[in-house]
Amino acid sequence: MVIENAISAAILKSWSEKFERNLSVDVAIVGGGPSALVAAKYLADHHVKTAVFERKLAPGGGTWGGGMLFNQVVVQSDALPILDEFGIRHEAVKGNEGYHTLDSVEMASALIYGAVHAGAMIFNSISVEDLVFKEGKVSGLVILWTPVERLGMHVDPLTVISKCVLDGTGHPSEIMHLAVDKAQIKLHTPTGGILGEKPMWVDSGEASTLENTKEYYPGLFACGMSANNVMGGYRMGPIFGGMLMSGQKVAKQILESLKK
Repeated sequence: MVIENAISAAILKSWSEKFERNLSVDVAIVGGGPSALVAAKYLADHHVKTAVFERKLAPGGGTWGGGMLFNQVVVQSDALPILDEFGIRHEAVKGNEGYHTLDSVEMASALIYGAVHAGAMIFNSISVEDLVFKEGKVSGLVILWTPVERLGMHVDPLTVISKCVLDGTGHPSEIMHLAVDKAQIKLHTPTGGILGEKPMWVDSGEASTLENTKEYYPGLFACGMSANNVMGGYRMGPIFGGMLMSGQKVAKQILESLKK
């Protein structure tokens, strides 16, 4: 076989095998932001078959750009053990005890590396356009290539079956919207619907991000800014401790759910 065809065949074969192995998983995570990547690592650490489906080419969510393209972010001391576990360096903020700065590019790349090397699979450039719904439970995803979706091409999607689905899509809460708007699901919120994110209030937003991380319907969880949007929490900007701890918290919740 000529080398050009050998390269193409190797890519096609290895990717197809990887994808086929993940058509059925324990946990399907939508979105590859910081909370989702932390959750993916902790789940994989506990030998839970986990796959992340990221719409964009690069996972990492809003981490890469830091604050207004200054590629530094802030994390409070409560989340430092998570940074240390991923090997992410940080520096105390002088005059503001309890807060640390870190390089946002290092953080994004370390979170990705940590999740993958724990055993989670990440599939990029894949969009989720619907949910699989069986017997009163969210049971998987309906997926399509992001370029196909954006071009509006009439191409049928494929499915991934899972025991749990985690919405890590950030501010839009895209999977929760699919659940409410299309599946007519009543979420575990005061209205049964999505309350919507409030304006910025950093300390309140950090606390509510963690508080709002939970299962909102059988088989359907939310973490990070998605959870905050669902429950009407405040925005918090380029501080990431709450999101990191949210990923850790939801992983523990999913582990408990899978034991039942």
